[in-house]
Amino acid sequence: MAKSTDTGSTDSARERHGKPVGVLEQAADVFDQTVELRRNLHRWPELGNDLPKTREQVMEQIQHLPLDITLHSTTSGIAAMLTGDKPGPTVLLRGDMDALPMPEDTDIDFKSNVDGMMHACGHDQHTAMLVGAAKVLSARKSDIAGRVLFMFQPGEEGFGGAEFMLDEGILNVPHLANGSESPVTGAFALHVSTNIPNGMLAIKGGPTMASSDTLSITITGRGGHASSPHFALDPVPVACEIVQALQIMVTRRLDVFDPGVVTVTTISAGTASNVIPESVVIKGTIRAVSEGTRNKIHDNIRRLAETIAAAHEMSAQVELGWGYPVTVNDADFADFAFDVATALVGDKAVIKMPAPVMGAEDFSYVLNKVPGSMMFLGASPDGIDPRSAPPNHSNRAVFNEATMKNGVAMYTSMALRHLGVPLS
Repeated sequence: MAKSTDTGSTDSARERHGKPVGVLEQAADVFDQTVELRRNLHRWPELGNDLPKTREQVMEQIQHLPLDITLHSTTSGIAAMLTGDKPGPTVLLRGDMDALPMPEDTDIDFKSNVDGMMHACGHDQHTAMLVGAAKVLSARKSDIAGRVLFMFQPGEEGFGGAEFMLDEGILNVPHLANGSESPVTGAFALHVSTNIPNGMLAIKGGPTMASSDTLSITITGRGGHASSPHFALDPVPVACEIVQALQIMVTRRLDVFDPGVVTVTTISAGTASNVIPESVVIKGTIRAVSEGTRNKIHDNIRRLAETIAAAHEMSAQVELGWGYPVTVNDADFADFAFDVATALVGDKAVIKMPAPVMGAEDFSYVLNKVPGSMMFLGASPDGIDPRSAPPNHSNRAVFNEATMKNGVAMYTSMALRHLGVPLS
């Protein structure tokens, strides 16, 4: 664990000319630094749980703040604790740090310098905004009754970085004075989106993002000459039948108000136009917004594939991989975040989402242990209708940097309000 005592460059910013400075103004004070860090992270994206360059850049920004810093050993995760001048609970703020394995086809000046890697989901912004919030909150250390735990997390894009950090004990917060635990009583994360108007904040209580599982079905028949299918057991039409049955299952076996998605993304078979292959492999993704529907989809996939294959005298080997669970926002905490956002940016810039997003998030692991919420932050490019902007995970996604001022302010405000500090 490392400890620093410098309060950073914003200590004198809390009052200016004898008047209190608001959180949005403090966020504006660190905006240029936030943008610079974001661009540096964007130029040098890294994948998975091992992010040495990213960790180094974050550490350069926070090591001089009054934080107790723990570098995790199983991943490049960083846990940084700000302890206020008065006792109280602990609130966790999370920012994910990893990029995606894809090319960048934008024309921005700071596009990726690494072939086949891109920050196409905005994690560079999440990390930079969380660093900005650490600077602002460090300047208000004397106001804070409790602690702020900054969770800089790798491996969100399918690598389960949050679960690794939980297993390594990020929620086990010892009290420095007497060795007892100061429990984490709330957790909060932001996620930018190019398809929400710039600067707007969106949230809902309850299921907010879907679970994410994988399917792989191998249908095995008997190969042969394509001119004589009656001498073979052709797995290709059986695979097609299974794909159609899966789509019918979604529309006829699942409650429309408790939805799920089964999408087949690859079908692999065959070597030549005159050869019936011995096997076909179907792969895809499974999404649900409740554990009940998630389990029902798994059961139905296995039954359909195995019985359809058996009806054609073939076999189906079904492999279902369990991924991230459903991301469930605590209803009360989501309402609290909505109220904080409304006080910060006004009611016209905050919305309650009508439905969950079918993407998945490993912040779900944190929310399974601590009441909290994830909120979406609009980052649509200037001059483009958010509905038609290249979305997150697009090779052409461009995120508006102006939104980061609201992001820094929202992280900061959630911590202060959760710890009972009124916003100036």
